[in-house]
Amino acid sequence: MTRKRYYTLILVLGALTALAPFSIDMYLPGFPAIAKSFGIGIGRVTLSLSSFFTGIALGQVLYGPLLDRFGRKKPLYAGLSLYLIATAGCYFAPSIGILIGLRFLQAIGSCAAGVVSMTMVRDLFPVKDNARIFSLLLLVLGASPMIAPTIGGFIVTAFGWPTIFIVLFLIAFIILIAAYTLLPESGQTDTSQPFNIKSVTAGYWQVIKTPSFVTYAVGGGMASSGMFAYIAASPAIFMEGYGVSGHTYGWIFAIITMGFIGFSQLNRVFSKHFKAAQTAFGAAAIMVIISVVILYGLYQGWFGMAGTAILIFIYLGCIGIINPNAASLSMASFEKKAGSAASLFGLIQWSLAGISGVAVSLFKGHSPVPLAGIMASTAIIALFVFFIGGTAINKQCKLQVTNQ
Repeated sequence: MTRKRYYTLILVLGALTALAPFSIDMYLPGFPAIAKSFGIGIGRVTLSLSSFFTGIALGQVLYGPLLDRFGRKKPLYAGLSLYLIATAGCYFAPSIGILIGLRFLQAIGSCAAGVVSMTMVRDLFPVKDNARIFSLLLLVLGASPMIAPTIGGFIVTAFGWPTIFIVLFLIAFIILIAAYTLLPESGQTDTSQPFNIKSVTAGYWQVIKTPSFVTYAVGGGMASSGMFAYIAASPAIFMEGYGVSGHTYGWIFAIITMGFIGFSQLNRVFSKHFKAAQTAFGAAAIMVIISVVILYGLYQGWFGMAGTAILIFIYLGCIGIINPNAASLSMASFEKKAGSAASLFGLIQWSLAGISGVAVSLFKGHSPVPLAGIMASTAIIALFVFFIGGTAINKQCKLQVTNQ
């Protein structure tokens, strides 16, 4: 593979990975305008974010078996087409209820892009390089939190919140063309097995009973859910609690999230000295310490906006280290069932994200303390899962060596 081809694949796969987060981040600055437009509170607008999380979680179950049976690109085209239709509908949504429903459909379409991207990493690159590839994808993914809220804030101010969905439509259309012209069909059509509920369930069970998958999919998902809780709560905390404008919020959001992207690139350094499992565990341990400091400090009133933002920056940085390693370790055992594994990985990630989003919406007001509590809880659970699962995996490996 030439260097140009290598980075072209990274760019397109990264764009596919970024579609769902971009669909989230760009419209966050529009929350107050959407609430005013429909005559409701921001808390109810947050439900459109929760519906997106729910849709993208449920959509994962659909795409995995389709990718394993029909190849990678046909299901991708179907998902992106659904995304385009739902996004166009969001522009014309006459009520918050319809917007919530359309965001659900939009999410189902967008999750095809994420599942295909993760599957193609497993298809196209050596397993030993997967963590490094996922770290590179985060560079492209990083365009979402750094650019999308700023663009969204500008669009809302200049043209109104519905225009955000015109921009998302154009982005998805460009991604569709890029995928059609630049991505190879890395999977093969497999008609050897019947395509029914029984065979699909059997395929998923084969993935679930693999200890390394469960450990790093669940542990990584718990870590990521803390980030999604922050995403859901940040508009109210910064714009209502700290009184910043939508435009300023976009810049704050981008700067904080640079921790997630910047720290993720340290994986290329860590991979030379530590195993992926060791790196993930160490980052989770640091994340627990930081999150407890955030929670206690906010409860005691030690931190203003700047202090809170700095600590969240470090917290997200830990997640940036964990995510590529968790994804790599989850997918390492699968080749023929790569689509199903990627699908289940996404299901776990987005289900936990949806739960954290709903949990944030239950707390009224704009205090950052409830968010800090959720962040600390998810970090502690992630560390516990890595510890218990890692211990079980090591025992299993030693037992296999002994029996050989």
